Amino acid sequence: MCASPRILLAIDTSTRNVGVALYDGAQVLVEFAWQSADFHTVELAPTVEDALRRVKIDPPQIGAFGVALGPGSFTGLRVGLAFAKGMALAHRLPLVGVRTLDFLAAAQPIQETPLIAVLRAGRGRLAAGWYTAKNQAWQPAQEIEICTLPELIEKIDQPVAVCGELSTEEREQLSQARPEAKLASPAFCLRRAGFLAEVAWRRWKTSQTDDPAALAPIYLHYGEPVPE
Repeated sequence: MCASPRILLAIDTSTRNVGVALYDGAQVLVEFAWQSADFHTVELAPTVEDALRRVKIDPPQIGAFGVALGPGSFTGLRVGLAFAKGMALAHRLPLVGVRTLDFLAAAQPIQETPLIAVLRAGRGRLAAGWYTAKNQAWQPAQEIEICTLPELIEKIDQPVAVCGELSTEEREQLSQARPEAKLASPAFCLRRAGFLAEVAWRRWKTSQTDDPAALAPIYLHYGEPVPE
């Protein structure tokens, strides 16, 4: 007989950086992170199966799902949402949607200076979210918006920390234009499904779950903000 379901499966397909994790509330049991060449559809299910097999978890032991809501790519988000919603509905299990930039921010060390978390939004644009530290956690400080790197640079008028999906050229451009911006190392810029799992777990355990039928991804257009 399987133990009571206490495993949360986290799925992030927001951009080409994809992640899957299994979490039991005490530890990340397994975590995969990889760059996909837009093959989310064919890669996601086999990776989930591999994750379960590696830690000898049977599917009935999964008790809930956490899924990244974006902003992100149209196709990538649809794949992750469809998978998580389908599994949650088929097995009548809780589903928790988490904004992608929120769990990217959650992975960063707490400090006094504000934090900007970014990810790719296509066509040379970035989705950017500003955060401030409160109660030992990063809290959204304003709306997420789509902007170019030069536009983001113009908005930086104080010391800040910056993390997320930036190319080598973009990191150099930002550092030269705004020396007061402290760039997180590439390892801290990696978006990890383990942090998505932690955030989703806390919400699951406090009954902050979502209706799978109504949960929708966040798509952004240039200049369009997302309410907090």
